[in-house]
Amino acid sequence: MAAPPLTAPLAGSLDDPARARDLARMKRLATGLFLLAAAVFLGCVLVGEEAGAWVGYVRATAEASMVGALADWFAVTALFRHPLRLPIPHTAIIPRKKDQIGTSLGAFVQENFLTAAVVDHTLETIDLPGRLGTFLAAPGRAERLAGDAGVALSGLGDLLRDDDLRPAVAALVERKLHETPAAPAVARALELVVDGDRHQEVLSAGLRGLARFLEENRLVFRAQLGDASPAWVPDWVDDRVFDRVFAGLQGFLTEVGSDPRHELRRSYDARLRAYVHALRTDPAAAARVEEFKAELLAHPAVRTWSGSLWSQAKDAVLAAAADPSSELRTRVAGLITEGARLLQSDSRVRELVQKQGRRAAVYLVERFSGDLAELVGNTVARWDTEETSRRIELQVGRDLQWIRVNGTVVGGLAGLVIYTVAQLLG
Repeated sequence: MAAPPLTAPLAGSLDDPARARDLARMKRLATGLFLLAAAVFLGCVLVGEEAGAWVGYVRATAEASMVGALADWFAVTALFRHPLRLPIPHTAIIPRKKDQIGTSLGAFVQENFLTAAVVDHTLETIDLPGRLGTFLAAPGRAERLAGDAGVALSGLGDLLRDDDLRPAVAALVERKLHETPAAPAVARALELVVDGDRHQEVLSAGLRGLARFLEENRLVFRAQLGDASPAWVPDWVDDRVFDRVFAGLQGFLTEVGSDPRHELRRSYDARLRAYVHALRTDPAAAARVEEFKAELLAHPAVRTWSGSLWSQAKDAVLAAAADPSSELRTRVAGLITEGARLLQSDSRVRELVQKQGRRAAVYLVERFSGDLAELVGNTVARWDTEETSRRIELQVGRDLQWIRVNGTVVGGLAGLVIYTVAQLLG
């Protein structure tokens, strides 16, 4: 990354044409008063004291006004540049001390504003949850924030490289599946099925499906029997044997399916419960499940599926984030609305947010106040020297010109007083 430039322009918002006009007008006023005093002084010199005693008083006043005006002009100008472009020591203070001023400003802000005590005391008087709740409860705010979150999520998705994350997610899924024992999970799943009597429903559905399968393929089974039967056995014998066996099998399936207390059901239930117990207590049974799990995870189809999880999840989330009517956006907006309600009405939530907000602010101040002070100093250091002086003068120069005006007036009055006292003492 390229190093930042040594100087950088200031933000244009400080360059106010109205301020520039006011500053120019005040400079003309201050300079005009000086020229007026100079003209009065010159007039008094030309008239001479022969015109009357009053000339001395006016001349002293004008002379002191010029001195005051020149002194204050020098002081104000020396802040921003060398007066008359002469390299007089201790002038052009702001350009010469710009970096030091920036460092001092940063330290001042850090020591007087960015302290834990100041921030905590300030936040103690502010209703943080109330303000936050009011902000979030504004009409349309939740929907806008949900949309902003969707845009941010889409931007984050663009930054994430699928080629890097896809194998990482696949490896994570496989590692977690390998590390997670399968037997307890299978036992718990079967236990839930058995406790809910779902295994009997599965058996009933299986029996009905088997009965339909047999009926739909009756001719196929009859043909198989005919092929297996000796050639000397008459077809009518095969028909009767097949019909009786087929009817008996269908009857058995119907009997088991319709009798919830059938012996086969009780045996099926007992065996399944015994298998659940074995999965929890028999290492051999658990090992067989683990072997099956390992074979399943090693299958290429499973590896392809685990590798596609990231892409599928990412695409689904990004699509939902971009759709204003999606369930995701609706839920996010609903959570924001509910959060606003809790911040405004739930005393426990309000107390928690107030407490944690103050704690977080104090932590941030203690952690980053030095960085913020350094940011102020570095930012000022990067400003262009002449531009900095011009901008600062633009902001405060109008008030500084009043110093020149006041110096002219006060200097004249002081000169008049001194001259008057001198005359009285003389």
